Amino acid sequence: MTPVTVFAGKTFALFGLGGSGLATARALVAGGTEVACWDDNQASRDKAAAEGLSIVDLAKADWSGFAAFVLSPGVPLTHPAPHWTVEKANAANVPVIGDIELFFLERAKLAPEAPVICITGTNGKSTTTALIAHVLSAAGRDVQMGGNIGTAVLALAPPAKDRIHVIECSTFQIDLAPSIKPTVGIQMNLTPDHLDRHGTFEAYGAIKERLVAASYLAVIGVDDEPSKQMARRRAASGRPLVKISGEQPLDEGVFAGVTANQGKLDTRIVEVKDGKPKVVANLAGIGSLRGAHNAQNAAAAFAACVAVGLTAEEVAAGFKSYPGLKHRMEELGRIGRVVFINDSKATNADSTEKALTSFRAIFWILGGKAKEGGIESLRRYFPNIAHAYLIGAASDLFAATFDDDGRVAYERSGTLDVAVAAAAEAALAAPGEGEIAVLLSPACASYDQFPNFEVRGDAFRSLVKALPGFEAVGV
Repeated sequence: MTPVTVFAGKTFALFGLGGSGLATARALVAGGTEVACWDDNQASRDKAAAEGLSIVDLAKADWSGFAAFVLSPGVPLTHPAPHWTVEKANAANVPVIGDIELFFLERAKLAPEAPVICITGTNGKSTTTALIAHVLSAAGRDVQMGGNIGTAVLALAPPAKDRIHVIECSTFQIDLAPSIKPTVGIQMNLTPDHLDRHGTFEAYGAIKERLVAASYLAVIGVDDEPSKQMARRRAASGRPLVKISGEQPLDEGVFAGVTANQGKLDTRIVEVKDGKPKVVANLAGIGSLRGAHNAQNAAAAFAACVAVGLTAEEVAAGFKSYPGLKHRMEELGRIGRVVFINDSKATNADSTEKALTSFRAIFWILGGKAKEGGIESLRRYFPNIAHAYLIGAASDLFAATFDDDGRVAYERSGTLDVAVAAAAEAALAAPGEGEIAVLLSPACASYDQFPNFEVRGDAFRSLVKALPGFEAVGV
């Protein structure tokens, strides 16, 4: 835990008693702050009360006595409308902040030079966060990983000179952290997402940019135009910048290599400093880092890890031992030449695109609760699909897209168990040679049939493990 001592003797209001909310309340109380906690869910209030936290109905509270209000990142700050607690805080001129803000304020007090790497972006931030933490840990560094991935930031050990915090940041968290100031800030990419919570794409992007604008070193992906514009603005400021790419060579920065005589991307990671290129790593044979998107993730990880003191050799060695992120292009195992990939975390088309570029013969399981636009943006990858298996509420919508396109054979499986059995049978019977993938990459939210993508991915894993002849990774 990181006790928050900067507000000792003050009284805070706090709304949202899920994982990060409880961790925040504990950290504030441990640091000497009195906290009035509330949640609309009775079970959450009961759990907090059982820990000895003070439960106060914020609808009836006197807000003039609160020094600040801590809002859970899952609760609307501005769109589609401010939460009622936010309206009360604004009316009383009480600052609205989040747990990331408290972490950075405590860091400024305890150890201002403590290294902190923050990662954001529409897609890839979880994998990049986990990859950076793994590489640093493999090199023997004291690493704390959390934020929007895994452990709440205030449940981590406190900032210290020789301890590196690696924190995944959502826009919701950045929006509540005006004092955020990482050693290294990473912006991976930017495509429309969470617009119901931010109003416009421009507002969404502006929040992402705040992270890298406040960082000592900005690491920015330049494979999409909005992020490229961020990089231009950062370069114009004269402050440290490393551009990264998984798709194109750069005159300065870190990128996936280009084979000189063929002009196509390969598995090398190249660093260009002062105009001089050098191959610093190779992702060939690393199943957990296959695909151009993972080349960009690796480029970001390389830039960040070198910035906090690792050698190129240490980073390259860390890449080789990276096990991958659960539910994100997770290689579960094989039956002969058929590889089974759990990409349940792909809850939108842009995320699924990364999976469809990684294989050339795909038995694709997709569906759930569709996001805006469905899978229309994925048409150019349909030649990679050997057969598709539709599950969940999006089945009619996706079937219509396949019918209109005419290139993808599909069937309506309805449920995941039916889809896995059919996909495995067809893949194993497929003629020819070379690797075949049975891929769960739904391009949809899970909550028509599953409570979250983790449960969906775990169900896929269990079904695959039960297939005759299946050999898990490492067996």
